[in-house]
Amino acid sequence: MEMNLRAQNPLCSRGRPALVVRPSAAATGLTLSVIRCSRFTRGELVRCMVSSSDYPKRNPRSTSTSKSKGVVSGGYASRPTAESSTKKIDLSSNDEGDFSRTNWSLYGEATEQASPAEESSQVYLPGDNSSTAERDEAGIEEEADQIQSSALSSVSVDDDSIDRKLDEYRGKISALVSSKPEPSSLASVAGQSESVGGVHGQEEPVTGSEDHDSSTVDAHIKGRPFAEAVVGYKDFTESAAGKATSENEEEPVISLEDVVGLSTDAEEEFPVSEDDPEVLLRRLQELADENDSIGNNCFVFPEVVKADSMIDIYLNRSMSALASESNVFVKGAFNSWRWNAFTETMYKGELRGDWWCCKLYIPKQAYRLDFVFFNGDTVYENNNHNDFFMEIESDIDEHSFEDFLVEEKQKELERLAAEEAERKRQAEEERRRAEERAAMEADRAQAKSEVEMKKEKLRQMLSSASRDADNLWFIEPNTYRGGDRVRLYYHRSSRPLMHNTEIWMHGGYNNWIDGLSIAERLVKSHEKEGDWWYAEVTLPERALVLDWVFADGPPGNARNYDNNGRQDFHAIVPNNISISDDIFWVEEEHKIFARLQQERREREGAERIKAERSAKMKAEMKEKTMRAFLLSQKHIVYTEPLEVRAGTTVDVLYNPSNTVLNGKPEVWFRGSFNRWTHPSGPLPPQKMVKAENGSHLRTTVRVPLDAYMMDFVFSESEGGGIYDNRNGMDYHIPVSDSVAREPPMHIVHIAVEMAPIAKVGGLGDVVTSLSRAVQDLGHKVEVILPKYDCLNLSSVKDLHYQQSFTWGGTEIKVWFGKVEDLPVYFLEPQNGMFWVGCVYGRNDESRFGFFCHSALEFLLQKGSSPDIIHCHDWSSAPVAWLYKEQYALNGLGNGRIVFTIHNLEFGAHHISKAMAHCDKATTVSDTYSKEVAGHGAIAPHYYKFYGIRNGIDPDIWDPYTDNFIPVHYTSVNVVEGKSAAKKALQQMLGLQQIDTPVVGIITRLTVQKGIHLIKHAMYRALERNGQVVLLGSAPDPRIQGDFTNLASKLHGEYHGRVKLCLTYDEPLSHLIYAGADFILVPSIFEPCGLTQLIAMRYGSIPIVRKTGGLYDTVFDVDNDKDRAQAQGLEPNGFSFEGADSSGVDYALDRQV
Repeated sequence: MEMNLRAQNPLCSRGRPALVVRPSAAATGLTLSVIRCSRFTRGELVRCMVSSSDYPKRNPRSTSTSKSKGVVSGGYASRPTAESSTKKIDLSSNDEGDFSRTNWSLYGEATEQASPAEESSQVYLPGDNSSTAERDEAGIEEEADQIQSSALSSVSVDDDSIDRKLDEYRGKISALVSSKPEPSSLASVAGQSESVGGVHGQEEPVTGSEDHDSSTVDAHIKGRPFAEAVVGYKDFTESAAGKATSENEEEPVISLEDVVGLSTDAEEEFPVSEDDPEVLLRRLQELADENDSIGNNCFVFPEVVKADSMIDIYLNRSMSALASESNVFVKGAFNSWRWNAFTETMYKGELRGDWWCCKLYIPKQAYRLDFVFFNGDTVYENNNHNDFFMEIESDIDEHSFEDFLVEEKQKELERLAAEEAERKRQAEEERRRAEERAAMEADRAQAKSEVEMKKEKLRQMLSSASRDADNLWFIEPNTYRGGDRVRLYYHRSSRPLMHNTEIWMHGGYNNWIDGLSIAERLVKSHEKEGDWWYAEVTLPERALVLDWVFADGPPGNARNYDNNGRQDFHAIVPNNISISDDIFWVEEEHKIFARLQQERREREGAERIKAERSAKMKAEMKEKTMRAFLLSQKHIVYTEPLEVRAGTTVDVLYNPSNTVLNGKPEVWFRGSFNRWTHPSGPLPPQKMVKAENGSHLRTTVRVPLDAYMMDFVFSESEGGGIYDNRNGMDYHIPVSDSVAREPPMHIVHIAVEMAPIAKVGGLGDVVTSLSRAVQDLGHKVEVILPKYDCLNLSSVKDLHYQQSFTWGGTEIKVWFGKVEDLPVYFLEPQNGMFWVGCVYGRNDESRFGFFCHSALEFLLQKGSSPDIIHCHDWSSAPVAWLYKEQYALNGLGNGRIVFTIHNLEFGAHHISKAMAHCDKATTVSDTYSKEVAGHGAIAPHYYKFYGIRNGIDPDIWDPYTDNFIPVHYTSVNVVEGKSAAKKALQQMLGLQQIDTPVVGIITRLTVQKGIHLIKHAMYRALERNGQVVLLGSAPDPRIQGDFTNLASKLHGEYHGRVKLCLTYDEPLSHLIYAGADFILVPSIFEPCGLTQLIAMRYGSIPIVRKTGGLYDTVFDVDNDKDRAQAQGLEPNGFSFEGADSSGVDYALDRQV
C-alpha cells in the first residue's frame, strides 16, 4: 500500500499573506527586483515532505542507466506503483515537533531543532552586472552586511507609507527599464523546454501581485531564474551550456536609496523595512542559513505554496549528490507524478553558500508537487530514492483531480473523435466523389451504347418503313414533314379490330425512342369508300419514323390490338435531319445521359433513406434488447435508473432470497468498474440496507466518467465469507456515455460451418451472426474454415491466395476473403481431404481433426496471439485439447479456449474431452444447459458451463431490406408486406390464391425435429382448411424417400393447398418466412433454434414444442403471460407439451 508522509499541520501557516517576487532585467545589465509586498510575519522553515512514490527510483550518485535529457512533456503520467514502507510509516507517526526538526531535510537526517531567528530582513542591492564591474565580490558582501546592520535598527511605518514607497519604487524602475530596453534570454539544456518560471527580456516592470495596478504587467516568467533579482548577480548565461557572454559597457550604479528613496541607515523598527527589497534578500538568506544549520539542502519561497502561483525552488548543491556537478536541473511533476511533467534549469544565486534556484509556476489543478534534482544526465539527488514532495494549498484534491483528468480525457477524446469524424467525412466525401465520377462515366458509356443501338435499329427501321400500305393505312396529305398535322387512315375490315366500334392509335417515333408519346382516337370516315377510319396526328418535329399500333381503347384500357403481326406500323417522315446527323444523336445521347443520371440519383436517394431508417430501427432494437436483458435479471438485481450512465449516481437493488445469500443477516456490496480494472481500484465494501419494496436491498454507487462497465458481487460480511458472484461470472452492467472504451480483444473462431458459404444447420448461422455482433462491438474477429470444393464462393469477396505452410507432411494453402464483412482464412490441404463435394459424410473425424491441428499451426506460424480461440461442437472440439497440451506451451500461451455446444447429440466423446480442457464452455440456451446438466460429458465440468441464448443477425434477416421478398416492410406496413409475400408464395408454388392461413415448415427432416409431429400437423392444418408449405431435406435417404412419397400423396389429395419442397433453397426460405402466417417448430429437443426467431422477425407466429431454446424464446399467448412479463417481454406465439398428436392439435386448434 502506498503511504505518503503528510505534515500534521499546514505548511508554514501564517497569519498574513506571503511575499511574491518576480525579476526584471534592465537594458544596462543592471539586475533589479520589482517587488510588491503584502504584510507577512516570519514563520518557521518551509516544510518539505518526501513521497512514497517509486517513480524515478534513481541513485544519489552517478549510475550506469541513461536518463532522458529531453523535455518531459505535460500530460498524463502513470500512477506510481503502490508499496509499503515500515520506515515511512514510522516517520509519519512523528509528532509535530519532530516533524519541524526534519523540515526540508531528508527524513531522519535532522540533528536538532532550529532555533527561532530574530525578526530581521535582508534586501537585494542593485549592482552592475557588466564585464567591467567596478566592485568585486568582497565589496558586495561588505555592503550587504552594512545594509543588514542598518535594517535591523529600522523603525516601523504604517501600511499606507509602505504602499506609497512601493509605488515610487515601481515608477523609478519603470523609467529606468524603458530608457534602455534590451531583451535577455536564458540558455537551457539542449532539447529541454523553457522554464515555466523566469522571464525573457521584460520591457516593462512585472509585479508578483494578484491585485497589481495598471502600471504593471503581470505575466508568466519564462527562461530567467529568480537569482537574477539579487544584488551582484554575475552573468547568468554561465549555466549548464557552459557559455558566457559579456558586454563591455559601463553603466551607472543605482543605489537602493536612489530608487526607493529610503535610507538604509535610517533607524527604524523592523516592520518598516519589510517592503524593502533588502527584506527579501535578508529573509531568503535567513531561510538558507536556518536550513544549513539543520542539514536541509532545499527550500521553497513563498513558504506557503498555493495553486496558480509562482514559487522559487532552492537547492544547496554542496549538500547534495550534485556537489561536483556544474549543471543543475529540477525535474518533477504534479499530483504524485501523474500530471504536467517539467524540467527546469537552476542557476547559482547570490545567497551565501552554494545555493542554486529556479522559478516554477504551480498550476491551479495541482494539489501536490513532486520533484528531484539532477545534472541533466545520470546523477540524481532524489532523497534516497524517495523523491521530494510537498503539499499545495488548492481547491482541488485527489478525488476532484481524478474528475479533472477524466474531463480532460473526455475533451481529448472528443477532440480526437471530431478529428476522426472529419477525416472520415472527408474520406467519405472523396469516396462519394470518386463513385460519382465512376457512375457518370458508366452513365455516359451506357448513353453512348444506347444511342448506337438506337441508331442501328432506326437504320433498319428506315429500310423497312414506307409512306403507306395498300388497303391498310395511308397518310394525307401526301407530302408532310416533322411538325405537320396529318390524317392517319386505317382500314378496319379484315383486321383484328374489325368488330370494335372504338379504335385508338397508340404511337411514338424513331423506333419508340420516347416510348408511347402519341394517343389519338380514330373516327369513321364518311369521305372514303370502305371501312376507313382516321385520326388527326401531329408529327413530332424530330421524327424520322412514325411508329404506332391500333387498339380498342386508350392507353391503359385497351384489350385488343392490331400491331401488324407484332411488327408494329412504321411510316417514313421526311425531315431536315437525317440518321447521320451528328447533332441529332449528340442531343439524343445527352437526353439519355440526363435520364440515367436522374434515375440513379432517385435510386441512391431511396437507398440512403432506407439505410438511415434501417440503422435507426437497428439502434432501437439494440436499446430494446438491452432493456430486456436488464429487466430479465430484475428478480435478482437491477439498478435505478435502469440504464447506468457515466458520471451519475445509481442505486443497486439486490434480492438475496433468490441466491446463495438467502437468509443471511447482512449483505455487502463489493464492486468496481471496467471489468475490475478501473484505475481507482475496487470500491470499499458497502453494507446494503432494506429497500422500500421489501424484498430487495439497496446501496448507492457513484459511476465515474470513464466507466464503461459496472462490475460487482455480493458477500455475507464485510470481510467476505460466502459470495454471490453469479457462478464465477460476476455481475456486469454496461455503462453508457463513458469517455472510455473497452479495449478490443482478438477473437478467432475455428469452425467447419459458416453461413452462407458452408451452411448445413444452425451452427453455420451462429458462427456468422455471433462473429458479426462481436465485431460490431469493436473487437477484432477472424474465422478459420476448411476450403471445401463445395463452398458458395459467390458470397466471398476478394478471395485470394495468401500463403502456404506444411504440417503433417502435407502442404496447406491459405486463402483469404471477406464473408459478410468478416475476415475469413480458408485452409486447403493439398491431400484432397476437403475435395469431396460436401461438408459432412466423408471420414469426418479424421478430416476435422486434421483441420483443427492445422488451424492452430497456422496461427502459430502466422505469429498471431488471439485473446480467445472459440471452437464449436464436436467437429472443432479437438482445438481445446490440442491447444492446451501442445500450443499453449509453444508460442500461443496468451489465449483462452471457449467451447460452444450447439448439439450434444453428436460426438459426445469429443465434447467430453473438450469440456475438460476448455476455459469456459457454453451452450445455446439456458434451458438446454439445464436439460443436459446430468450428461456424462457435462456433469464433471458443470461449474464452467453456461447457457447463453442464440440470436439472429438482424441485418441478414430483415424484411425491410430483404431482396427475396416482393415488398419491403416494417411494423408500420407489415400487413401490406406480408399480404404481398403470401400472394407471391402462393403463385410461385401453385397454391390457391385465397385468404386462408398458411402454415410454413422450414427444417432439416430428422428425428430430432419431430418428423412424426410434422406429418400430423400438415394433415391437421389441411383438415382445418389451411394451406401448408414445407421446405427441407433429410440427410437420411430413407427419411428423404418417405417424404417424397408423402409429397406425391398430399399433392394429389389436396391439390392447390399443400406444397412440399424437399431441398435446400435459401431465397424460398425468406419468402416462406414472410408469406406464412404461422411457422411450425415441433422439435423433440432443440438446443436453441433459429427458425422461431426468424419467424418472429418477419411477423409470422411461431408454434413450438416446449423444449430447450424454444421454451426460452416463445411465450404462449394464453399460458405464459406472467413468465413473459418477468423478462420484460410480451406473449408472442403458441406452444405445447408432450410429443404426441394431441399436443400439436392443442396448439393448432387455437389458431388455424
